[in-house]
Amino acid sequence: MANCVSAVLVSKESDGMKTGNTKTRLNIALSGQPNCGKSTMFNALTGSTARVGNYPGITVDRMEGVYSYGSYDIKITDLPGTYSLSSYSLEEVVARDVIINEKPDVVVCMLDATAIERSLYLTVQLMELGVPVVIGMNMMDSARKNGVHIDSLKLSELLNVPVVECVARRGVGKEELMRKVVDVYEHGGRDVCKPLHISYGNELEEVIESMSREINGVEFMTERYPARWIALKYLEEDSAVVGYGKEIGGIHEKLCSRVQEYKQHVQKALDSYPEAIIADQRYGFINALIKDVVMRKTSLNYDISDKVDKVLTQRFLGPIIMFGILYLMFYVTFNVGAIPQGWVEDIFGWMGDLAVRFIPEGLFQSLIVSGVIDGVGAVMGFAPLIMIMFAMLVFLEDLGYMARVAYMFDRILRFFGLHGASVMPFILSGGIPGGCAVPGVMTARTLRSRNERLATIFTAPYFVCGAKITAFLVLCAAFFPDNGDTVMLLITLASWVGALLVSLLLRKTVIKGESTPFIMELPPYRLPTFYGVAIHTLERVWQYVKKAGTVIFSISVLLWVLMTFPQLPEDVNAGFDNKIEAVSSELSGEELNKQINEIESDRSEEALRYSVAGRIGTAMESVTHLAGFNWRANIALFAGVAAKEVIVSTLSTAYSLGEADPDAVIEGDDMGFIDRMRNDPSWTMPAVISIFVFMLLYCPCFVTIVVMARESSWGWAIFASVASILGSFLLSVIIYQVGTNLI
Repeated sequence: MANCVSAVLVSKESDGMKTGNTKTRLNIALSGQPNCGKSTMFNALTGSTARVGNYPGITVDRMEGVYSYGSYDIKITDLPGTYSLSSYSLEEVVARDVIINEKPDVVVCMLDATAIERSLYLTVQLMELGVPVVIGMNMMDSARKNGVHIDSLKLSELLNVPVVECVARRGVGKEELMRKVVDVYEHGGRDVCKPLHISYGNELEEVIESMSREINGVEFMTERYPARWIALKYLEEDSAVVGYGKEIGGIHEKLCSRVQEYKQHVQKALDSYPEAIIADQRYGFINALIKDVVMRKTSLNYDISDKVDKVLTQRFLGPIIMFGILYLMFYVTFNVGAIPQGWVEDIFGWMGDLAVRFIPEGLFQSLIVSGVIDGVGAVMGFAPLIMIMFAMLVFLEDLGYMARVAYMFDRILRFFGLHGASVMPFILSGGIPGGCAVPGVMTARTLRSRNERLATIFTAPYFVCGAKITAFLVLCAAFFPDNGDTVMLLITLASWVGALLVSLLLRKTVIKGESTPFIMELPPYRLPTFYGVAIHTLERVWQYVKKAGTVIFSISVLLWVLMTFPQLPEDVNAGFDNKIEAVSSELSGEELNKQINEIESDRSEEALRYSVAGRIGTAMESVTHLAGFNWRANIALFAGVAAKEVIVSTLSTAYSLGEADPDAVIEGDDMGFIDRMRNDPSWTMPAVISIFVFMLLYCPCFVTIVVMARESSWGWAIFASVASILGSFLLSVIIYQVGTNLI
């Protein structure tokens, strides 16, 4: 057994550092399998100290926070949920790299007490790696309700590691968990922890021991891993470890040769392979371990999750309920969110009013009002709607319903040549509106088939990400003010139809091949806590607000410059001034004001067209008119390649700069850029539907393109982007031309 707690007290400081308040800093990693309550415990421990970052070199979210315990500040890193420490998925690679490379002082492994046998598999692998472990036995309330009794003290004695009973959603056990972490650290931690030694049978043990001796003899990668663990990874043909060994050279080829010899022997003698034998022996060790630890009553409570799933995942009723839930999400978002949305819009309107009153008329006033307030305010105005939608989405995720959505879609995806695991990249990208294509594309790495992975990467950006939601909400508010919820549901369905049809086309032409089987585990339903939903929602909304305050602010200012300069020549301005003088000498009263406003509107539009952005938009109009896009829409769509949220701020700035009477803002007569869009005669219904389709399918934002290249190749990313632009534009042209001729 592993020996991670010594009887000798060792005085030691993590990384030799103390915090400014003389507290010792501990670094711990929080690990666990998906749906074990790991992130819930993280939120209970860190609360307001949690922050979002990225793991070095990748765009996967890294959650970190601090928990203060006595004389210690414990920095906690929430690792991605993973079933094992193999390199089958990005999550597993990330979790293992953090444990190996960053060397946390203690690893807390959260277990699902209702599925202890499965949960212990990750724990055993951590202990084989030789890291100090504390076990958090979570969901003890659910286990007891199901008639399962776990002797945590006995399990702790058998594994020789601390075991703490927890109920993470209520914060039960968090203090005891941290106390055990400090105990393990103070009694030596990594310095005294020995790797767990599991017997894999006489024959396999001979191979493992022989390979371990050779590895130790030349110190092959032993500065990073235990020799026995390296041997096991070679036998499991772990791509990450074997790849690292290949770079080093040395005895790599000899180890590979030994593995192939044993692999052929096992295939002939047992019709199996080394990885399967190792997994069987680990589970055998776990079963023997828990034989006297877990006791079950003869009469178990009926599993409520199974009962509910008979309805929610039923072949025909399940999808109907799912679409009903989606419609309800949109209905609540539009009807409830309209109230706080109005408050935010009023705040930015008040800010614009102040700017017009106190900033002298001129370029600086235009920059502040049209570039900053109108640009950023147009995006921020939809923050309440985003928050409501995110809150409902987080609730469904924590409830366990999103896994059921993935299960139901698996039946459909196989027909279109995709893998069931493509569901999660699609959902993360915005299959349930509010996601982001960046993590969606990254998650496609879990697909082991190259062809299925490429098809998923190509189509993941088609969905309604959080950035696109803002743009679609604006267009719905402008052109479908009474049916926005229905239109948003149709847009979501259209994104799925588009992604699936394009996937089928790709799998039949560019990337042919058979679909591979899909297996997934449905977690039990668990009622989310208000705190957990609030924390996750606020994290996502903060990312949205931060983006509005940084990226969108910067791009809005840049676009204002492009839409303001160069300014109209003096002779052109003089021409408009002459027109005003002419009508002033002939008219008076309301008719004069009306004529002056029309002339000023013409001047503003001419100035915008004369600018750099206006020239680009006007030049593009020679082609885009076929799809019904006017020159203002061209500017917004072009800017949307940088970030889709900018479509809204660009339209706002474009229509703001084209406003005839800037004093209208002061007088309260400003009808807002949404109303000005609605009254623009170029926005016919075929043009509106055409731009909806184009925005849904045209090339992803720049960050997503970079990630697509990283996950496949630059050639594939460029092909996907160009093909998406051409395909979506062709479809928009067809829709606009047919619609215009029919109306």
